[in-house]
Amino acid sequence: ENREDMLSSKSNRLTEALEEANKLFSGVSCAREAALDAQFLVLASNLGKEKANELHSEMTAFDSLTFAEDLLTFMGINRIQVEENDSDSESTSGGYLPSNAWHKLGEETEKYFRRAPSFHYMLGSFKSDPPVPRQRIERQKKARGGEEKRAMPAQLKKMEESHQEATEKEVERILGLLQTHFKNDPDTPISFFDLVIDPNSFARTVENIFHVSFIIRDGFARLKLDDDKLPIIEPSKEDEGKEDHHSAGARNQVVISLSHQEWK
Repeated sequence: ENREDMLSSKSNRLTEALEEANKLFSGVSCAREAALDAQFLVLASNLGKEKANELHSEMTAFDSLTFAEDLLTFMGINRIQVEENDSDSESTSGGYLPSNAWHKLGEETEKYFRRAPSFHYMLGSFKSDPPVPRQRIERQKKARGGEEKRAMPAQLKKMEESHQEATEKEVERILGLLQTHFKNDPDTPISFFDLVIDPNSFARTVENIFHVSFIIRDGFARLKLDDDKLPIIEPSKEDEGKEDHHSAGARNQVVISLSHQEWK
């Protein structure tokens, strides 16, 4: 309602309204009151912006008449008595410029224009200087084959070691389960699929097959086919495991195909 009054440079109404709003905000307890305060803040910001735009600084003002007068003085204008007919108004000024006036101005302004335009490379500047010594040393390390192992991060080695240790522990756990089950009931054959299939996880089933393959490879267990041509697994005896492990003809590699539908 008092927009014009608040925008006046001589009025402090906007400052007084802000101080009053700060006092009222200390008692705000409801969301509606906070929303009204936010709405007031938006209005006060807009008024403050308009009030700031109306401020004029005398330092940045450009007076074309003063500039023209100083320019003529620099060029060496020769002012003479103007005839009475041509000097009806006091603001009229006359005079003659010397013949070299524009040359003088040109010589002064020439130094501001005699500059080569700046050139920027789109793909970076080309420098003939040698690279930074630290970067050159890093490249030499990468080029040498013998130092690649030293340059490998220690964290990566730890990750590989931890992954390998986890696999070995899982293989030992499955072998322990297989041996315990076989000792408790040695006459009942253990179905290979009953051992490795996880009914709730296809990925876990694949991991189990992967871990059991280490047990078969190292000769701690062996696979056979029952009467229904389905694979069964049983732990090998200590003497058989060593003999099978060292004999060349006992190692056979078998690929098992197990799709997600077959797992279901």
